[in-house]
Amino acid sequence: MTITLSPNTQAILLLSAPLIVGRGAPSSELLTPGEYKRLARFLRDHKRQPADLLTTEAESLLREYHAVVDSNRLKRLLERGFLLSQAMERWQARAIWVISRADACYPKRLKMHLKEDAPALLYGCGALRMLDLGGLAVVGSRNVDDELIRYTEGIGRLAADAGRALVSGGARGVDLAAMRGALEAGGKAVGILADSLERAAMNRENRNHLMEGRLVLISPYDPSAGFNVGHAMNRNKLIYALADAALVVNADLQKGGTWAGAVEQLEKLHFVPVYVRSSGSSGNALAALQLRGALAWPNPLTAEEISKAIDAKPNRQDAADLPADLLAFAGEPPGPGYSPTPADGSKLFTQAGPTHVPQKNLADELYAKVRDILQRLPSPCSDAEIAILLNVSKTQAKEWLARSVQEGWGEKRGKPARYYFNKETHPDLFG
Repeated sequence: MTITLSPNTQAILLLSAPLIVGRGAPSSELLTPGEYKRLARFLRDHKRQPADLLTTEAESLLREYHAVVDSNRLKRLLERGFLLSQAMERWQARAIWVISRADACYPKRLKMHLKEDAPALLYGCGALRMLDLGGLAVVGSRNVDDELIRYTEGIGRLAADAGRALVSGGARGVDLAAMRGALEAGGKAVGILADSLERAAMNRENRNHLMEGRLVLISPYDPSAGFNVGHAMNRNKLIYALADAALVVNADLQKGGTWAGAVEQLEKLHFVPVYVRSSGSSGNALAALQLRGALAWPNPLTAEEISKAIDAKPNRQDAADLPADLLAFAGEPPGPGYSPTPADGSKLFTQAGPTHVPQKNLADELYAKVRDILQRLPSPCSDAEIAILLNVSKTQAKEWLARSVQEGWGEKRGKPARYYFNKETHPDLFG
């Protein structure tokens, strides 16, 4: 795809893009995403578009927009035409294209899910049409062992066999393994990068796939931009928005981009169903994501089975299976009629909901679910870690842990104390 910038895209680049060429520092006056969003809204409300700022009317328009963004600042940014031409030459030499939210070819999925929060600019290399194919998003950590790399490559191959695109973040580890598996099997892959698009576009391994139209790499950030934690976090929502379903292969509990992106999807965005790996040693983070509504990956073995998983529109797992108290602990609104335990402890529901539910029965049901979750943990945890995992108070966690030890399915060892629950991984601790 050759670069033919629309007038709207040219104006947006001048206003908000760093236009990194050589070693020059980007302008400190660039419009932030929030500032550009306010300006875009103002333009739309007044039946204008960014390209109007490049016309002979620009001077009067800038005065009109002074209340939104300082007109002198806008004027200085719009005078960066020579720098833009240099950047365009550099992008052209590397087969990098640029589109804006004002262009008709902008991905419909991003507009549908993110609306005015969709990135104002997208830089890319490869077949633009692939951005509306959907597919399976696969995400995970950068530092993983060979076993998980092989597992993830297998997911990519299976997606390719099913004719479904593989969507990921292009980072080392799980992301690249998933994309590599799909591409080596003759499939398609979409990589949403947080940095270094230019370097990825020039990578020898990527070039053939790009030229064959089976790989597209995009980024909402300048092609020469380096790594930035905030950028890596912000691009997560683009991965989910461009997919039909997502699989979290692994994550770190309560930290890292994979965890943050999955929790945001489960608790706020709800773009697509989110699965978590359910085979092998899954880790505490994946169990915690299930508590927040993620689904166990059905471990498909055929192209038909993985397509079925991608296309499924399942209900959130916890909404059907977990007691009201656990839904509340997980940050989910409980069902109609639920209220906190009355002072007399007589019942946990108001008259609007189910009646005659003894407290001890609900407590036992909740405890059984907690036991099921803890017994699937592959590694020991402290009481504080269990409290975080279950999203409950440390006091409540200690109460459940003491009961687990008393009943013999939990084992407390060491100082500081850690709790073991998995007989398969620690058979020596259980008689």
